[in-house]
Formats: sequence, C-alpha cells, structure tokens
Amino acid sequence: MTVAVSPSDRRQRRDRRAASHPLASELAGALERDEVTLLFQPQFAADGALYGAEALVRWDHGELGKLAGDELVLIAQGSHGLSELARGLTDHVLRRALAAAGAWPDHLSLSLNVTAADLAAADFTAAVTAALADTGFDPARLTLEITEQAMVAELDRSAMRLEELVALGVRVALDDFGAGFCNFRYLKKLPLHYLKLDRSMVQGIAEDRRDLEVLRGIVAMANALDLKVIAEGIESEAQRDAVVREGCAAWQGYLGGKPMAAGDFAAL
Repeated sequence: MTVAVSPSDRRQRRDRRAASHPLASELAGALERDEVTLLFQPQFAADGALYGAEALVRWDHGELGKLAGDELVLIAQGSHGLSELARGLTDHVLRRALAAAGAWPDHLSLSLNVTAADLAAADFTAAVTAALADTGFDPARLTLEITEQAMVAELDRSAMRLEELVALGVRVALDDFGAGFCNFRYLKKLPLHYLKLDRSMVQGIAEDRRDLEVLRGIVAMANALDLKVIAEGIESEAQRDAVVREGCAAWQGYLGGKPMAAGDFAAL
C-alpha cells in the first residue's frame, strides 16, 4: 500500500537528511519564504569607473541578528557537505544574484562566491548553465570566486569543475589570496582569470615599505601569468592610490561603498 506524503512531511524529512546543524530547519524555512537576501558591494576599475559588484548573502535571524555567507554555508552543510539544503542555498543565491544583475548596464560584472561543496557537486556546472539560460545573463559577465580552502582536499576535481565553467564563458577568481597557504600549484593547475588579494595584503601598503614590495611582487607574478589583480578591503584613498599605481586592475572596499541592497546598487 502506498501512503501519501504531504509536502510539509517531505520538507521535514529533507531537512533532517540535509544537515545536523540546529538552525538547518530554520534556514530551510527562510529560503522557502525568500527571507535570505543579497547585498552587493561595489567594485571599481583602476580609473575609478564602476566595474561591477560582489554578491553577499545575508539572513536576518530574529534572535541571532544578521548572519553572513560563511555562517549560512556552515548551517546549510552541517555534517553533510552535499546536502539538499546546501544545494538549495547555492541555487537561491545564484538565481537571485543573476536576476538582480540582469537589470544592470551590460558593462557591469557580477561576482559570486563558490564553496567546496559546490565544486564537489557533479551537477554544479549544469545548475550554473540552467540559471544563466533562465535569466539570459551573459556568462562573460559572471565571475566565480573560489578560496584556497575550497580546493585543499580535491584540487584535481576542482580544476576539472572550473574548466567546465570556463568553457561556458564564466570567469574565475582565486579569492582571499595571501590569507592562506598561497600554494602556487593553484596558479599552475587552475583556469584562473583573476587573483583577488585578501584585505590583509593591502592594510599596510600606504605606510610599510615591505608590504608595498610584497604587493609589487604579486602584481608582477600575476602579470607574468596573464592574470588581473583585484584588491579588496580598500578603506583609504592612500590604499586605493597605491593599488592603482602598482597595477591592480580593480578594487573594492568601504572607501567605494559598503555592501548594499540591490536597489541602492542600481542607483549607482
């Protein structure tokens, strides 16, 4: 005998399978109610022109306040990195961000963060392909940002997945460069277009000669590898002037604007 299962029962079973984090069920409900939102931090080209924006996910939890991207990923993945909830979060962010960026002028780009679980998912490329097709967003305007931590365990698999995405026309950035091990094998193995400097790499460049020389070395290496450098965490005009002078292609940080709602970014 077949027993009918209600949609609510299916959701509950899915949530139990999805993750062991105590907030997993609440996050699943927030996604269904479209309460997980996006903010956009402006990115600027070396000449000061608006270049694009990085999409940042936020969840305004009633008791815990605003939870950011890394926290939401931990909740969604729990003890099962490839859970349905983690995939649901990725799909939510991907489609909401592409829909918002679709209203921007055609010369502006969109950056999205990619997790280790995303790269491990066999259907991730298909999900990106479907989202691009459904929204009509130009793949060349999309940059996927990956961190060293996302590739430590499975570099070969990550490289294969990124090659699939690059074949679609998507761009790839190595995010938080300088904050981790700086494994130069990544630069040889991965199909990269950008190095995105961690904020720790630019904090002292306006005052400390050694910090400035490190920046120069990174930019020189990137140029030799035909990679563009994006600096994040720019909070002063002196920092901005330094990264522009030393050859960074773009920058972002509180000097240019804090993460903002889609409507506020559109007003720029």
